[in-house]
This record gives sequence, structure tokens and C-alpha cells, in this order.
Amino acid sequence: MERTAQCHCGSLRLVASGEPQFVYVCHCRSCQRRTGAVVHSGCAYPKSQVRIEGDHNVYERDTASGMKIRFHFCPKCGSNVFSEGDRSPDSYGITVGSFADPDFPPPTLSIWEEAMHPWLEVATATQHFPQGMAVAKA
Repeated sequence: MERTAQCHCGSLRLVASGEPQFVYVCHCRSCQRRTGAVVHSGCAYPKSQVRIEGDHNVYERDTASGMKIRFHFCPKCGSNVFSEGDRSPDSYGITVGSFADPDFPPPTLSIWEEAMHPWLEVATATQHFPQGMAVAKA
């Protein structure tokens, strides 16, 4: 199975093979500001299962844990389509909305719930973390 994620204008595309490693929602303030939404929905794929087509720019920042994360976005329309970071160097995080697929698997992880809007509920999540997964497992 292949799924294609793309930016708003279609210039940046990712073709992902197989199923995602996991699907999550993140409620952290950084994701809220980056997406302009109250929650970010993402998934993880091994880099070996992803083909990138098109140019992309990168914005790098420190995470709460002090590691780096890099957001890749289309230089034409500005859509953030994927990310990669020091915590999981062999995986890409891909924005679920970029697949524009209502049949995409639902999130099973909900992270940074301490910043979650109180009126939001993630009914499909089976694992809930007040902060990030690495922090919760430490």
C-alpha cells in the first residue's frame, strides 16, 4: 500500500509505503502555533519507506528535551508536510492532514495533554501522556 502526502499547492509530495508505525495527536503549544490549529495530527514512518518528491525548506528548533527537530515545508505555499528529529533519526513524522484521507488510521497516542484544550477529546487514543512520550517513559 502506498499513501501520498502533499502540500497545499502539490509541489512537495511524500509517498509512504505500508502502514505508519504509529499515529498520534500532539497538544503542545509549539504544535498549536506551528499548525494554527488546537492540535497537530501526525504519524511516523521509517525513512526507508518514504520517497520525497519536490523541493522543501527546513526550520530547525530545540524541543523541550533539548534535542533538535526539523520541520520541512514547501517553499511555494508554506505547508509543513513532514519533520525529522534527533530523538528518532530513522523516522519521518508526516502530517496526517497532508494525506487528506478520511480512511487514514486514527490516532492511538495523545501527547502533551497538559496543554490540551479542555473541550477537546481524543476518543480513539489508547495511550495518554501529560507531556511527550519520551518524558512519560523516563
